[in-house]
Amino acid sequence: EEIQREIAYPDGKVEKVLKNGCHLIFFPNGTWKKVGSDGKTVTITFFNGDVKQVMPDQTVIYYYADAKTTHTTYSDGLEVLQFSNGQIEKHYPDGKKEITFPDQTIKNLFTDGQEESIFPDGTIVRVQRDGSKTIEFNNGQRELHTSQFKRREYPDGTVKTVYMNGQQETKYVSGRVRIKDKNGNIIMDTKL
Repeated sequence: EEIQREIAYPDGKVEKVLKNGCHLIFFPNGTWKKVGSDGKTVTITFFNGDVKQVMPDQTVIYYYADAKTTHTTYSDGLEVLQFSNGQIEKHYPDGKKEITFPDQTIKNLFTDGQEESIFPDGTIVRVQRDGSKTIEFNNGQRELHTSQFKRREYPDGTVKTVYMNGQQETKYVSGRVRIKDKNGNIIMDTKL
């Protein structure tokens, strides 16, 4: 672009005003700033390679050169971090966070302490504040993990529970109940 005027300041800073209305400001440490002709679009390129852009709508995009990470802050408070490995994190103004991992697993962290992970194969894991966990598999099976037991529910209605003491209980749709001790020995079976 054609330079309209150039100003050298005593502190070593140099400002160039371009004919299109842009201002370029060069600092002695190698950092430079470009102010768009609209006066609202600002790009600062730091001496270390970091770049900060402020858009007319007040969206701020900051690129961390060493980490190859982009941090975008929108005017509504949403923050999006994009990492070089493909991971994307969204931090919502209400405190909720959504992380998309490189394998496309999505993890939601809610403000009340609950978590939800959605895996590429369709499996969903929900963790409650008390640590109990529900796993919904893509084959229709479902598991519940608590501090007292682990229970698997099958699509046919069969329910198998393993208690913390190792005892196992299987309830079949037919009404049959089979209980095994921690060593796998059958201690009760109501075969119908």
